[in-house]
Amino acid sequence: MIVTVTPNPSIDRTLRVPRLVRGSIHRAVSATAEAGGKGINVSRALASQGESTIAVVPVSEASAGVLVGLLGGAMPLETVPISGEIRVNISLVEADGTVTKINEPGPPVGVDDVAALLDRATELAVRAHWVVGCGSLPPGAPADLYGRLARQVGGTARVAVDADGEALRKSLEAGVALLKPNRHELEELAGRPLATLGEVIDYAADVVARGAGALLVSLGPDGAVYVDAEGATHAEARLDDVLNPVGAGDALLAGFLAGGADRTALGTAVAWSVAACRSPGTRMRAVTAGDAASVVVHPTIDLGRRLAA
Repeated sequence: MIVTVTPNPSIDRTLRVPRLVRGSIHRAVSATAEAGGKGINVSRALASQGESTIAVVPVSEASAGVLVGLLGGAMPLETVPISGEIRVNISLVEADGTVTKINEPGPPVGVDDVAALLDRATELAVRAHWVVGCGSLPPGAPADLYGRLARQVGGTARVAVDADGEALRKSLEAGVALLKPNRHELEELAGRPLATLGEVIDYAADVVARGAGALLVSLGPDGAVYVDAEGATHAEARLDDVLNPVGAGDALLAGFLAGGADRTALGTAVAWSVAACRSPGTRMRAVTAGDAASVVVHPTIDLGRRLAA
C-alpha cells in the first residue's frame, strides 16, 4: 500500500477559456471542480489503476464532506480534523493548452494539528511500503514537516517527497528515499539554471551524494530523468494532443511508485504522465496501450541536449 500525506489539500476548479486577456471579462466555455492537492492526485491516480492507497489530509468537518463528495468513493480518505475551510485553486486553461494557475494559501495549522497529521501517517505506515509527502505547506506548518515525517516513519516504510523551496531542502537534509522535483524546483535548490540534460543529471547526482536515496525529476516536454547512486535514465513522450498538463507530475510519481520505484519503472511513470496530459481535468483517465506506446526510454542519454524553455 502507498500512503500519501497532503498537508494543504484543495478544491481544484478548472475553467476553460478561448484566450486569457489580462484586465478583461471572460466567459468560461466549461467549468469543473475536483478534489485536489498533490497527494490526493497521486492517490487517485494509483486507485484508478487498481493500486492500494490511502490519502491523509487535514481538513475541517465541513471541508471533509465536500472532499468526500468530489472524490465519489474513488479512493480511501483519512481526515485529520482542523479548523478553517479548505483552499480553492483555479486553473485557467486556454484553447492552445496554456494553463494559468491561481492557488490560495490554505487554512493555518498549529503545532497540535501538525503532530496529529504526522501521528496518523505513522499509524498507517505500518501497512505501507511507501509514505509520500506531497505539495505545498499551509500557513503555520514547519518547513521541515516532511523531514519530520521521514524521521517519524523511520524504518517502517520508505518516504518520498514532492515539494519545493525550503520544504524540499529540509527533506534532502532528512535523507528521504526519493525526491521528486520538477526542473524549476531543482534549479531553485541548486541556485542556478540547469539548461541541459547533463546539467540536471549532474546536479541530481550531487543531491544523491548528499544523502537522498534517488531523484525523479520531471522535465515537462523533455520527459523525466531518474537518478540514483548507480546512474541515470531518461524517458520522454512526444505529444501533440495535450488537453491539460496539470497533474502530469503527480501521475508521473504515482506511476513510478506503482511500477516498482526503480529505473525500470521510469517508462511506466511517463506513460501515466501521458495519460494525465490526455485527460481534460486533474482526474487522470485509465492508462492505455497507446499511452505506453508513446514513451521512449533512451538507451543512451544525450547529456548535451538543451531543455525546452
